[in-house]
Formats: sequence, structure tokens, C-alpha cells
Amino acid sequence: MEKTVKKEKTKKINSATLNGIVAKRVEVESSFIKALPGFSIVGLGSQSIQEAKERVKSALLNNGFSFPPLKITISLSPADLKKEGSHFDLPIALSILFYNRDVNLSEYLVLGELGLDGRLKDTSSIFPIILSLRPKKVIIPFESAKKISKIPGIEIYAFSHISEFEKFSPKEIKSTELNYSHLKINGKKYYYLENFELDFGDVIGQSGAKEAALYSAAGFLNILLEGSPGVGKSMIINRLRYILPPMSLEDILEVQKVRAIDGEEVNFKPIRPFRNPHYSSTRAAIFGGGSRGAKLGEIAFANKGILFFDELPYFQKDILENLRLPLQDKKVLISRVNSKVEYEADVLFAAAMNPCPCGNLLSPFKECRCSDVEIKRYKNRISEPLYDRIEIYYQMSEGDDTSRISSKEMFERVLIAFEMQKGKFNANLKENYQFNMENNAYEIKQKAIKNFNLSKRGEFNLLKLAKTVANTQKRDKIKKEDILKAIKFRRRG
Repeated sequence: MEKTVKKEKTKKINSATLNGIVAKRVEVESSFIKALPGFSIVGLGSQSIQEAKERVKSALLNNGFSFPPLKITISLSPADLKKEGSHFDLPIALSILFYNRDVNLSEYLVLGELGLDGRLKDTSSIFPIILSLRPKKVIIPFESAKKISKIPGIEIYAFSHISEFEKFSPKEIKSTELNYSHLKINGKKYYYLENFELDFGDVIGQSGAKEAALYSAAGFLNILLEGSPGVGKSMIINRLRYILPPMSLEDILEVQKVRAIDGEEVNFKPIRPFRNPHYSSTRAAIFGGGSRGAKLGEIAFANKGILFFDELPYFQKDILENLRLPLQDKKVLISRVNSKVEYEADVLFAAAMNPCPCGNLLSPFKECRCSDVEIKRYKNRISEPLYDRIEIYYQMSEGDDTSRISSKEMFERVLIAFEMQKGKFNANLKENYQFNMENNAYEIKQKAIKNFNLSKRGEFNLLKLAKTVANTQKRDKIKKEDILKAIKFRRRG
């Protein structure tokens, strides 16, 4: 005669895990069977999830809750998805705490780490998971609430201790708005900071390079500065970050999501990221990847901001060539045997290089020690298709120029251009965009195409730059002087 085993109610609580930069929903199912007492977690959980058994057991017992003398099985579904993070502690604990109580948690996304004393703790995964999924209701630690309250459209129910669930009566925490200077365009807010940690006022001279930086910021256009060592290339690009266009709330949230994944503090400042990898960096470090899964790279951490390559020709050849697709499509795809992750890579690519291996080719004071073959080999490390994706090129030289301009003055012109563009960066214009230009400007553009043998992409980039020049002058129509200025900053000697 077959013996039947009586089962208790099965509980289901919604949670989630990060897969690269995207969150996947996970259903935490719990089963309680009258059998030899035991506690197991199945469903491809990481070591931190397996250790949840001890944290959950200690937290419940240390706060006077009874641990059921049953065989407890926690299943994380879907079973074929790898799951990581200590934020599974809370859904596992609640499934045990409420195993014999009629409490419906199906409408909530539950996330939180447990201390041994029952305190609820924030984790670096909670913010990016909720931002990625945008659930209607969440149960989270009180520590996480301040960050999550910046995400619109989410009902937040926060708790600071496991004992607060004994009488389950959640209270909603209201969303909060950012308190920064902002522009309002077509009903949408764009935030910015009014202090400049690094100021262009510190840069004496190099008016042409600073003008190139202004147009780069105003149009979110890629830039390459070439010049002798010490001429100020890095100094200018390091200051470029602080005059970039204002950020929408969505932009700020995306930047903060990646900061959280990278283990940095989430601060919601409307300041764009700046990443400056060394030229010895590997391909995986720049684009992401790794043998154990699809990890994020520097280009993902630079999303919505600047990716700066100093000493550009010394980067590995395959890294430079693999940059072409992200600079064109604004996204990166990482494919591995067990995972495939696509993430946004909307970066302003900034680069600096010497004119030759020794760096003295353009110097009026030092003699160049390089042969023609060495200079040609050095220059050829950067392919023409990569050059074609860089909208602004400027060759810097040493001189007697003593002009100055502050970051505040430059940023005011960036704001003028930004309002003209109504929040749509020139970098996001499609190639079929019809530029509004005067007849004599069109004639000069046609001559430039012929004289400089411009590709279709080169022509489009020339017009993007000319439109940015016009926008900084509070004009939408491209004039003759805008095209001439664009040619000046596109032509390589």
C-alpha cells in the first residue's frame, strides 16, 4: 500500500536577480513537508544564497519566531537561471515566517539582506534590480528607500527589522524629486550642477582646443586632440565632463544603476561619468566579458558620459577596431556560452595622442627623433573607419596665446545649444535627418565632400558639427561660417 505524505501550503514570493545589467524576475517558492526536519535551497543559487539558510534561521530564532520542525525546501524559479545576491534573504525569511499564515505577497517584489539580529540591510543589487524591472510595489529595507524613492511610479514599503513583519501592516513611502538646478523643456526636466570642480579658466591659451571642446560638449560629439606632450590635451578633456549637457531623470537613474553595480555609492548628482582606462587594459576590461560570465566593461560604466583614451595609438589594435560598432550603434553585445548581455553604450568618446612616437614632431623647441617609417606606423595604428567616427579633430600646438575662458561661460553656450536641440543630442540624429542650411553653406559643403573625399558618414558628421556650431549661436539654420568652422575641426593635416 502506497504511503501518502501530507503537504502544507506552498508559498510563492516574487524577487529578482541581476543578469549583467538587466534584472530577471525570480519566484521564491517554499514547500513544508512533515518529514525529517531539514532546510535546503535549490535553483542554481550562488554561495551567498546558500549561506542565506544560516542568516535566515538565526534572524528568526533570535527574534522569538519559531522555526517550523518540517522539511523546508526553497525553490528559486526559473531553475535554469543562475542567481546571485544576499537580497534573497528577506523573501526566503518571509516564506518561512508566513508559512502557516494567510498573507498574500504576490503583488510585491521583495528584496533585502538579513543580519543575524534580524536587521534588514541594503545591498548593491537592490537599486539596479528595481530600476530595471520597474515593479508596481516593492518591499525593501528602510536603508534602500531613499534611493528607490527617486524612481517614479513605484509604491515603496520599507522595513528596518524582521520583527516588524509580525503584524504585517505596510506603510507607503512617498517618492521624492531631485533638488538640483534644471531646465524644463516640453514639460520634461533636465538637471545640472552649477559648480565646476575642474575649470577651463585654469587653461591658459589653446583657444582653438577649448572651442573644439565646447562643440564636443554641446553636440555630445566624439573628439580627438593631437599635440606634443604637456601641451594641455588631457587637461582640456578632463574638464570637458563638467560642461556636458544637462541630464534627464532617466539619464541620472541609468548612470546610478551602473554605479551601484560597480560598487560605488549612489548619489543622484546630475554629473556624467568619466572613465579613463589605461592603454594596457584588456579587451574584456574595455568591453566586458570574462570566462565566468558577461561582466560589464569600461564602456558600459561610461554610458551617458565620457570614455577617454589617452595615448590612443598605444591601445591594442583589436580594442581600437572593436570600438567602431559601439560608437556607431551606441550599444555593446557580450556573448558567452552560457550568457548573452546587451547594454547601452551612449558615450562621448574623447581621445588624445602625440603627433609621433617621441612626441616632438609639432614642437618648435624640441627636435623630433622619429623616422618617417616610425611616424607612419604610429599613425596607421588608428584605422580610417575609426577616424571616421570621431566628429571633431584638432591639432594643438605650443604658442603665445594667453586667452582664458571659464567653464561657466562655456556651459552657458552649451545650455543655449541644448535648448535649441530640445533635449535631443546631435549624436542621436539619424542619417536621413534633413539639415536646414543656407544655399552658400550647401555649396561649401559640396566642395568639402569633393576636395576631402568625404564618405557618407563623414558628410553626416560634418553637418552634425556645423549644426552644433549654429546651435551655440542660438541658430537652427546652418550658415556658411558654420560649415567653414566644421571643416576646420574635421580636417586632419
